[in-house]
Amino acid sequence: MSKKVLVVGGVAGGATTVARLRRLDENLEIILFERGEYISFANCGLPYYIGGTIEERDALLVQTPESMEKRFNIDVRIKNEVIKILKDEKKIEVKDLSTGKIYEESYDYLVLSPGSTPLRPPIPGIDSPNIFSLWNIPDTDAIYGFIKENCPKKAVVVGGGFIGLEMAENLHELGIEVSIVEMLNQVMAPLDFEMAEIIHEHIKSKGGNLYLGDGVQTFDYKDGKTTITLQSGKTIETDLVILSIGIRPNGELAKDAGLEVNQRGGIVVDKNLRTSDKNIFAIGDAIEVIDFVNKTKTMVPLAGPANKQGRIVANNIVGRKEEYKGTQGTSVAKVFDMTVASTGNNEKTLNKLGKEYGKDYLISFIHAKSHAGYYPEALPITIKLIFDLEGKILGAQSVGYDGVDKRIDVIATAIRFGGTIYDLKELELAYAPPYSSAKDPVNMAGYVAENILNKDVDTIFWNELDDLDRENSIILDVTDPEEREMGYVEGSINIPLNDLRDRLDELDKDKLIVPYCGIGIRGYIASRILVQNGFKAKNFAGGFMTYGNLFCKDENDCGGRIQSENIEYTDHGEIKVIGNEDDSRKTLKINISELTCPTPSKEINETIEKIDDGDILEILSSDPNFSERMKTWCSNTRNTFVKGERVDKGFLVTVKKGLNK
Repeated sequence: MSKKVLVVGGVAGGATTVARLRRLDENLEIILFERGEYISFANCGLPYYIGGTIEERDALLVQTPESMEKRFNIDVRIKNEVIKILKDEKKIEVKDLSTGKIYEESYDYLVLSPGSTPLRPPIPGIDSPNIFSLWNIPDTDAIYGFIKENCPKKAVVVGGGFIGLEMAENLHELGIEVSIVEMLNQVMAPLDFEMAEIIHEHIKSKGGNLYLGDGVQTFDYKDGKTTITLQSGKTIETDLVILSIGIRPNGELAKDAGLEVNQRGGIVVDKNLRTSDKNIFAIGDAIEVIDFVNKTKTMVPLAGPANKQGRIVANNIVGRKEEYKGTQGTSVAKVFDMTVASTGNNEKTLNKLGKEYGKDYLISFIHAKSHAGYYPEALPITIKLIFDLEGKILGAQSVGYDGVDKRIDVIATAIRFGGTIYDLKELELAYAPPYSSAKDPVNMAGYVAENILNKDVDTIFWNELDDLDRENSIILDVTDPEEREMGYVEGSINIPLNDLRDRLDELDKDKLIVPYCGIGIRGYIASRILVQNGFKAKNFAGGFMTYGNLFCKDENDCGGRIQSENIEYTDHGEIKVIGNEDDSRKTLKINISELTCPTPSKEINETIEKIDDGDILEILSSDPNFSERMKTWCSNTRNTFVKGERVDKGFLVTVKKGLNK
């Protein structure tokens, strides 16, 4: 007699389970229950349909109930909600939501894939008609319809996670002014703060408003608009609100049946994804998993693991024993023009585990380019690598414009196979100038980590600067003077790297020397020179690029000396020149995107000398922080910053020689 398998939940893991079961056993009786109207839809694509990137709604429907039934010979029952599990009788109770009828169905095996539900806390006014969550197709239709009918000018996204930022980007694409409210001090929780800060600055550069470290106190709806009062007392008026606060696992069905659940309501399973009942399996957002890196119990709601779990459960049901070995949390997201990705553990996780985890860790930072710098359109990519004292990789994060996903995928693969930083430096990765460099950023991350682990260089990080004893230390800027005009660490002294050997007598061997440069490479070389000449030295990790992201917010920070009265700042950070415009002025264009430091700074200085007061200089760079650095440069050289913008081939800054009269 054929066995009967019931699967609860028809998205991601549930759909994968039934398809795999049928491929393995043509004789199984399989019934799929879904309380909604849709199965196997592309929930990760929902924001992009709202924003218009995905033009056809039907493209979101990977499988329909009809196509699933026809192809796999499965009984698919949509609008049928499983309301009770009678595990002792190996039966379930189901409610047909169309008719209200309640009926029973027996099983040999039951698979729970109930997913999760967006959090909707009891905030006053949260049920206002212009407040939405995005989780499924009906949610999508509601938001899409609201935007089409009401043409909102302003929107607020509450929550800075994956869905929140993707919605912010897509609303921005529709021409809507977007504000993001996040209770934490950063967006994108999988990132550590200094990596998230790169995203913060990018969001601001796109005109987005960020309210970090602040939560919603009340919503007040009136005449089609909602006034949001934050816990800080600030208020925001908006036409549309998208809630993306977080999710909770749908574990109530399992709990009511007497199955073991954790404190968060997540269903507890073993290595084979069995629940506390041998005939019931569970997968997806609703289950507790093992963190692949630190081996603690956690919950990670991602589509990739859910699909893998569905396949494993199907294998176990038909007798092909297989274990789920844990989730390492590899993820990627598009945030406006940037890509952000991570895998494994971040510092916050490791610090939270502390002594319980029993491992110290080290960190390496690199700022590299997505492909060979001499090939056009090479864009910056930042990689943070975390590893233990034996070199085993614990996690990685990356932010950039191109090639971020493939670098994190390589490191994620290394983690999965127990790889070390030595493996990263030895990897032979595909190279051609349009795609990478002969020393790929992944290799570079390995090289830098090896230098740290072998004590070839000691490092100091951004969050350690405040604790630095300034009386007994020297912060040494080894950039060229032209670069220093673009900003520097307050209190630093300047000795260009090429002059350092001849000027060592200017430094005190009794003090700690902290050298830094643009991205860290020249700082490392300086550290090697210093240490081998009897100095104590710690290279500043990530160089001024990391420092600038965190501490340089306008042209008066980090070395700016004057504030030009002829520049006006709008609410969204856009800049416009005030004063007389001369149509006869000349415009000169230079491209420094393929040059390496310090050459770009020299090129700018040499070019500005060749043009007349009032002439315009347009500079194309591959540095996303170039606009901020050029504001400081203009402040220090008495020139006028006109505007900075993202263009197809990089970042374009327009400067007017001299100050407006």
